[in-house]
Parts: sequence; structure tokens; C-alpha cells
Amino acid sequence: MKTQNPKASVAIQVLPSAKNQDDLIRIVDEVIAFIKSKGLKCHVGPFETTIEGEDYNELMDIVKECQHVAIRAGAERVSAYVKIVYRPDGEILSIDKKISKHAEA
Repeated sequence: MKTQNPKASVAIQVLPSAKNQDDLIRIVDEVIAFIKSKGLKCHVGPFETTIEGEDYNELMDIVKECQHVAIRAGAERVSAYVKIVYRPDGEILSIDKKISKHAEA
């Protein structure tokens, strides 16, 4: 994971159309695999995946490509809910700072 001083954080929930739950999970798994392949710090939760990085444009490109990945994986359409924190002149509160105290032992 290459994030040293995150300037932006994005949480994305991808909701593809799917024939059944197995198909839905497969498509979402492909989107998550794409996100992880980018090498940025990320956290997969039950409703959304959070990504942080130093380059805002890189994060926005990832968000955009998530829709394309879902369509290529077989979704007819895809909805996405996105939350963005951006601080170009300073550090944001990192994923680790937000959740490390809640991690299960």
C-alpha cells in the first residue's frame, strides 16, 4: 500500500443489477479486486469499500472505472454511492486512525 500522507479518501458502494445474489456477489467481488489491484490503502466493509491516497484524480479515476468493471462483469446497469473527503493542503484522518481501535483481536 503506497499511501504515506493521504490527502483524499473515497468510500464507494457499488450496486450492480444482477440476476441473483451469487451474480451480485461475483460482480462486486470483481470491483473490489480492481480496487485492490491499484495498490492503495483500502478497507472493505459490508456496505462499501474505502480507499485513500495522495492523488485526488487517481481516486476519481478509480471511482469512475468501478462502474465500467461492473458492466464488463455482466451488470446491465450499476448505481454507486460515493463519499469523498479531500484536503489538498494537509493530511486527512486515515483509515487506520478511524478504525484501528475497533479491530477485532
